[in-house]
Amino acid sequence: MSTNKTVKLCNCNRTMALDANALATALQLAAPITIHTELCRREVGAFREALQGGDCLVACTQEAPLFAELAEEASAKHELKFVNIRETAGWSKESRQVTPKIAALLALAGLPEPEPVGSVSYQSDGQLLVIGPPQTAIPWAERLKEQLGVNVLITGDAPAGGAGAELPAVRGYPVWSGRLKSLSGYLGAFEAVWEQANPIDLEACTRCNACVNVCPEQAIDFSYQIDLSKCKSHRACVKACGEVGAIDFDGQARARSERFDLVLDLGAEPALKLSQLPQGYFSPGRDPLEQALAATRLAQLVGKFEKPRYFSYNAKTCAHSRSGKLGCSKCIDTCSTGAISAAGDGIEVEPHLCMGCGGCATVCPSGAMTHVYPRVSDLGRRLKTLLATYREAGGKDACMLFHSAGASAELIARLARSAQPGKSGGLPARVIPLEIHSVPALGVDTLFGALAYGASQILLLANAREAEEYGAAMEEQMRHAQTIVSALGYAGMHFKLLATADAAGLEREVWSLPPARTVAEAAGFNLGQDKRSTLEFAIEHLARLASTPQEEITLETGAPWGQVKVNRDTCTLCMACVGACPVSALVDGRDQPLLKFIERNCVQCGLCVNTCPEQAVTLAPRLLLGPRAKAERVLHEAVPFNCVSCGQPFGNKQMVDNMMGKLGAHPMFSGQGLKRLQMCADCRVIDMMQDKSEQTILGVQR
Repeated sequence: MSTNKTVKLCNCNRTMALDANALATALQLAAPITIHTELCRREVGAFREALQGGDCLVACTQEAPLFAELAEEASAKHELKFVNIRETAGWSKESRQVTPKIAALLALAGLPEPEPVGSVSYQSDGQLLVIGPPQTAIPWAERLKEQLGVNVLITGDAPAGGAGAELPAVRGYPVWSGRLKSLSGYLGAFEAVWEQANPIDLEACTRCNACVNVCPEQAIDFSYQIDLSKCKSHRACVKACGEVGAIDFDGQARARSERFDLVLDLGAEPALKLSQLPQGYFSPGRDPLEQALAATRLAQLVGKFEKPRYFSYNAKTCAHSRSGKLGCSKCIDTCSTGAISAAGDGIEVEPHLCMGCGGCATVCPSGAMTHVYPRVSDLGRRLKTLLATYREAGGKDACMLFHSAGASAELIARLARSAQPGKSGGLPARVIPLEIHSVPALGVDTLFGALAYGASQILLLANAREAEEYGAAMEEQMRHAQTIVSALGYAGMHFKLLATADAAGLEREVWSLPPARTVAEAAGFNLGQDKRSTLEFAIEHLARLASTPQEEITLETGAPWGQVKVNRDTCTLCMACVGACPVSALVDGRDQPLLKFIERNCVQCGLCVNTCPEQAVTLAPRLLLGPRAKAERVLHEAVPFNCVSCGQPFGNKQMVDNMMGKLGAHPMFSGQGLKRLQMCADCRVIDMMQDKSEQTILGVQR
């Protein structure tokens, strides 16, 4: 930690055991740290004094608003940061053993902020579409019309008439009726498509009441919609409407579309069936309280907004498809917001729909899709600092607990509040929590990186939404990783997904988990943005220190490592698989008819299997360790076939024999024509031009 930074520690009225000397030594500070007891109250003067001396780190997040206000009053020019050591460390049954963890958390907080990522902009002018039955849509439109540009789409098959369904006396905003066909988009760019479901076009209707007065069945009321269950098709209303032409029994299914900035969906079921709804869309259902909360938030969504661009995509290494043949679609299948779609040989991400869950990057085998909030390199630096400081301060068997903000962070806080030092509660001294934007974004590269840096275990604390949407994907990645570390002799459970929603459940999980074996020496490399390179470094480090070294580890189907097998009896060396491979795992022999393979590059996407016309290619998941994984090896080779005319090689014998077997019976290649299959392209044309018996289009009589 920088010696220019002042660290302010408080034991919160003596409820935490803080060792000032040990912490100063672990953080390599020149002098011991002063331990306060009431920094936010009686000793607040010490904080004001620290503001004048340089950057300040306060080990308290509960009173962060107070300290920030005091810093603003003092016109402090230096950086002010906060870190929670109370709920994450100090309040614990093992409160006397938490010094290494507190030192690690302080060292982490002392790191400089990472470089900012790109941003995505939204522009909302406040044009709101209210969708739903008139009994709720019209009243909410009336409430919101002074704040937003209101538009109403009345939906539902039930008659529009009834109490509360009357249209306003003043036409203050557009009102349509119909069946919603589709709704897409995001804040500032929604598009709704609907079909008019009633003969009366509310947009054309002048609300003159002529139709109401002449209808003999009283099927039309002041909602200006026809109750078709009462209508006897007298068409008196059509005649009364006259030249206005608002009533049309024949053309009511006409499709319409409009664009909006915001959507308030008051239907019983949401129009968008997504687990994560786009910004600007609210579906509170029929609950009046939820409707009121949604209306409050809608009023705040006018103007220009920004959010981080959570992902980076490299189309060159994407294994989605080649030449119309499908390979990997894991990111599309995993995305919970509908932000990812196929686009040619690759995929396309709509950044405005992306919520930064990172599940796409986790399941991407090639690393074409990466999560950048945070970047893997930045997260790796934080992990390296945490684990190194923890280890140097005397900590053992570090267990990383990754969690997101909100419900998961609150769960950890509730567990700590119930702690009784020396008796129960809180997190174990070896469990180090680390908050990140999204737990599903942690891929196997980060998991292996944490182990290589000296972690004993990695726990992923998922909230209810994360567990439901991405639990299967996270567990699959952890199974692959656990298979590898177990095969290398690292005993114990190293990875676990915690999908608990109560403090008691979290307490059982973290306290019942015995430490797993870790590496004898922490790695010195840095995690990088290239997923495959990071995995290679981390796994090689674990393999080098393994108690049971392995050359080959068998993995389950779906693992991003493995070999390609070729049936030499059916392969014609057409090289279609080479052209399809997005990661250069399959290589041709240039001037020689042979197929080579580099196993370290293979991501088991299956493009080669789907592209091969002879169905000669199969996949075999495994992890090959050592030099063999990086070396080229020949999968298949054949004898070159020389042109029978000029003698130049143009293919291989197996390919030509196969071609002659399939085409030999064709009339075009009968007799002397069969010999042309043994010629190169140039000689084949020359032979055809020299053959006087060859009939061409020019010789056909008219």
